[in-house]
Amino acid sequence: MKCQKCQKQATFHITDLTGDDLLALHLCPDCAKQYLNTEDAPDQDAQMMSGVLEQQLKPLEQTADDLRALDSKKCPICGISFYEFRQAGRLGCPHDYVFFGDELEPLLVNVHGDNQHVGKQPKRGVRDTESQTELIRLRRQMKEVVEQEDYEKASQLRDQIRKIEGEGNNVD
Repeated sequence: MKCQKCQKQATFHITDLTGDDLLALHLCPDCAKQYLNTEDAPDQDAQMMSGVLEQQLKPLEQTADDLRALDSKKCPICGISFYEFRQAGRLGCPHDYVFFGDELEPLLVNVHGDNQHVGKQPKRGVRDTESQTELIRLRRQMKEVVEQEDYEKASQLRDQIRKIEGEGNNVD
């Protein structure tokens, strides 16, 4: 639902019962704060409501600032930002579990009930996360080098990737 004053997302729904009239307002946090802090609300109930609203708004503003800072955080290995993870629902590399660990742990516990894997492991492919992380780093680096049209460096990186992939396939 949209705010009735500025068309932002309405998160506060205020029902004002003054006299015989019923006034229902749907407001965004900014407009709700402004509405409850107006001078035409002299009675004590409105002042109390304003105090309650301010207590609720402070954590919301702090949470929004924290989320903005978190969204700009990027993994140094694969380059995925936390915002991209929130949009896609997928991480970029195994290192992301370490890099975004504090933010992911409550999510994993909520979704899976635990934060430790207790299932089957693949029998083929790269098993250790260091090799996987190195492959992801090399692929990202190769993509950047190709964009810069440094094809000699790209072929060296391709050979390194093939070597690591070949080693991973021999492990059984």
